[in-house]
Amino acid sequence: MKRGDAGMGEKLLMKGNEVFAEAAVRAGCRYFFGYPITPQNEIPEYMSWRLPEVGGVYLQAESEVAAINMVFGAAGAGGRVLISSSSPGISLMQEGISYIAGAELPCVIINVVRGGPGLGGILPAQSDYFQATKGGGHGDYHLIVLAPHTLQEAFDLTMLAFELADKYRNPVMVYADGFLGQMMEPVELRDPIDLSSLPPKPWAITGAKGRERNLIKSLYLEGEKLEAHNFKLKKKYDEIAKNEVRYELYMMDDAEVAISAYGTSARISKTAIKILREKGFKIGLIRP
Repeated sequence: MKRGDAGMGEKLLMKGNEVFAEAAVRAGCRYFFGYPITPQNEIPEYMSWRLPEVGGVYLQAESEVAAINMVFGAAGAGGRVLISSSSPGISLMQEGISYIAGAELPCVIINVVRGGPGLGGILPAQSDYFQATKGGGHGDYHLIVLAPHTLQEAFDLTMLAFELADKYRNPVMVYADGFLGQMMEPVELRDPIDLSSLPPKPWAITGAKGRERNLIKSLYLEGEKLEAHNFKLKKKYDEIAKNEVRYELYMMDDAEVAISAYGTSARISKTAIKILREKGFKIGLIRP
């Protein structure tokens, strides 16, 4: 069976990076821009043949800097757009991500994290946590960050990421690590969304015929206007924090010690907690 033909409730054994890509297509993503870097290369490879099947656009940019600015353009035109990379590549995108957040444009970013600092290595890591959760680039902005710990969650949260990006007009990062990107698990797929059901984006740059012109920018030279814009963003971030925080409590009812972990580390922690509880230790897990 071709992966694109699998319907609601059907399970396929898939590699993590391919799960991210297929979920994006089923969420209505029709634009992908990126640049190769291990350990996420299966995402652009998958999108290179999958997007043309649904009338989408795949473009391998000349650099991560170019790719994120292509995302800016596609998002500004109202498209559902995805970009993926791994740690050093995400660092190169930070200026563009800040511009996208400042301009209040929706997009989804997948970071399949590898070790650093510097070029580091290609082995899995979780060392980009603070970069992701604090925003990463310059200025007072935040991303919405979703961190799956199974490939089923990778599928579900990637589809959710596009909904949240559009709802809040904000970049969303699906924050994975090399283990999740390279491992294989059975995944239950959902049917593709109906693109005609997506809400309109009256702010998008679609050609001004028949309507007032739209302006997308992140430049505010007058101090009062920049301050007002940042207060507007802060209000949005407060709303996101109020409504969109997701977490799992595992064996926390009687826990005397709590472990906080996400992604692959959370999977390992659950196994360790089971072993320690058999020895009488009251330990639980908080997983964001």
